[in-house]
Amino acid sequence: MTVRASQVYILMEFVSSLANTIMFTTYALYYITTLGLNPFELLLVGMALELTVLIFEGITGVVADTYSRRLSVIAGMFALGFGFALQGVIPWLDALGLAVPAIAWLLFSQVVSGVGYTFISGANKAWITDEIGEERVGRLFLRANRLSLVATLIGIPVSVGLSVAGTHLPYLTGGLLYIGLGLFLILRMKETGFVRPEREGPASPLREMTSTWIAGAKAVRGQPILLMMVAVTVFGGAASEGYDRLWEAHLITGIGFPGSPSMPMAVWFGIISALIAFLSLFVVRFAEKRLDVSNKRVVLVGMLVLTGLRIVAIASFALAPNFAWALGSLLAVGIIGTLSGPIYDTWLSLNIESKVRATVLSMLGQADALGQTGGGPLVGWVGHRFTVRASLLVAAALLSPILVVFTRALRKR
Repeated sequence: MTVRASQVYILMEFVSSLANTIMFTTYALYYITTLGLNPFELLLVGMALELTVLIFEGITGVVADTYSRRLSVIAGMFALGFGFALQGVIPWLDALGLAVPAIAWLLFSQVVSGVGYTFISGANKAWITDEIGEERVGRLFLRANRLSLVATLIGIPVSVGLSVAGTHLPYLTGGLLYIGLGLFLILRMKETGFVRPEREGPASPLREMTSTWIAGAKAVRGQPILLMMVAVTVFGGAASEGYDRLWEAHLITGIGFPGSPSMPMAVWFGIISALIAFLSLFVVRFAEKRLDVSNKRVVLVGMLVLTGLRIVAIASFALAPNFAWALGSLLAVGIIGTLSGPIYDTWLSLNIESKVRATVLSMLGQADALGQTGGGPLVGWVGHRFTVRASLLVAAALLSPILVVFTRALRKR
């Protein structure tokens, strides 16, 4: 049976979303209650992942553009699977006769997972764009995003159920899902649109990869639109890191939860995640039908409007006087973020040459990691020096330069 590239991509996104939701819905319970990590160790775990991405993102993107996007994606799936599974076996280390501190094992597993992320980042979007064409990829991104939301709704109760049986089980399950996905891709993922670049002179892996990286760097430096993408990615990463790290803290310490005190906070967070995913299904479906995502101007206007709405929603959450207001703002931020993802991916795919697409996407991944690494501490310092509300307002303000970038891009068009 022949499996079309679009079907493979949708399944890849669905299973990845399912695995991530199973692992990350209840990961805090595992890290804090089972492994006993303190705030400093939690920060170390996040830094290990971001630094790995920052270091390896450019290298793995070059590998994808030089040799094969398919092989890069498959290697990434196995690396992610093993990295997550390694986190899930930490409670069994003593039984296995491995006298390794939990934090050291966790940091190593984060590095393995980080390398996996970088092999997939850029390569998956570059692969599917070449397979089905730029004019069709935007609609596919929206459809895959919608089905990923279905996977999220399935994964939330699965994560809770597994966590009750053992807080480490979600990571083991997620790791096995990624490994299974890697095996499936070996059998069903084809690569017909990628043409390996021809090189002058004697073949050398180092020379070929260097040539590809230089071509990608020249493409970024020589096109104002790509430089704009870098700016958008840096500021977007800085803002998202601050918001993602602090919204739960603001909800717990600054807003509070209504209802019975006996109702666990984990249930509230599960309800919020499920509401965002459920409502996003309808919004993404509407965008699928109404937006012409093959039109560059439509995509650019969409990104401008969504960025403005995201700034307003984050600021509204920061200033929320009560839980109902905060919940409405949270849902708005989540829905906007869900819709922005595939539209932003479409914008990137429409503006990057095929021969260096994975390399440039990986460079943008590095820009995102750089923004998160630099912006997170800034936003955190504001929260420590003043209030969490102030931190969230700074996160919203960090998005404002993106409005300038998109406005200038529209004027140039």
